[in-house]
Amino acid sequence: SSTSWLHKRVILVPGRGWADSPTGPDSSSGYAILGGTTSNPLGTLQEVVCVDQSEVELAPEHLSDVEAAALPLTGLTGYRALVTKSANAEGGRNILVTGIGGGVALNVLQFAVALGANVFVTSGSREKIERAVGEGARGGVSYKGQGWEKELKGMLPKDRPYVDAIIDGAGGDVVGKAIRLLKPGGVIVQYGMTVGPKMDWTMGANLKNLELKGTTMGSRKEFKDMVAFVKEKKIRPIISKVAKGLDNIKDIDELFEQMRNGSQFGKLVVEIAPSQGGNSSSKL
Repeated sequence: SSTSWLHKRVILVPGRGWADSPTGPDSSSGYAILGGTTSNPLGTLQEVVCVDQSEVELAPEHLSDVEAAALPLTGLTGYRALVTKSANAEGGRNILVTGIGGGVALNVLQFAVALGANVFVTSGSREKIERAVGEGARGGVSYKGQGWEKELKGMLPKDRPYVDAIIDGAGGDVVGKAIRLLKPGGVIVQYGMTVGPKMDWTMGANLKNLELKGTTMGSRKEFKDMVAFVKEKKIRPIISKVAKGLDNIKDIDELFEQMRNGSQFGKLVVEIAPSQGGNSSSKL
């Protein structure tokens, strides 16, 4: 092991057993998510954790401890969904991010804006749409409105009047909307299904040559690339609320309440051991 990591502020890779394959984990049985699982019990509500040096990256210096803690899982998931899976992470492309307000969706928004894409969003909250525009989105619509896809289509650039890729964490009727919005051969990248565990795939999607790509988490290489990208572009994860200390039951309950009512805009963080006197809890 190297002593070069000593006293450095680091963030943990949120999974093991996935080196660099762009298609998926090297072995389904060998892949484990950090924290609270039989195969990888380390990492849940712990002040101290022992991991191999290959499982850490230096925390970008421009991030606070709270921001650095909020980055790994959603940052990795969002980076893989946008960069690896959508293959549309470049300037001038039109990207639709559904359900803006969650951590992954906001990371995708930030990453896509930093890459020069035109990002559009959906939400059930007008306030969240306005905040997303403040973060660089070109526009957004409420998915509660009837025929919202027509409204969104009117916002697209006249020289590129279609969506290149949809990054979706909801499921539901996204395929039906995609048929009207996506270009022929367009991509839906699905990282979650909060509406329900099933959704319809129609013949119309086949006739338009649409692609549906499932994704979750990401590889060790993608994590390294994501952290480097965040450092280069000085991206800061958006924090909705922080509860300081595991004994702060009132504030922790409020985090769960935000999750229940869907009011959060960004990450919800429990700061287990707040830094004191410059001694960061995320140092080795």
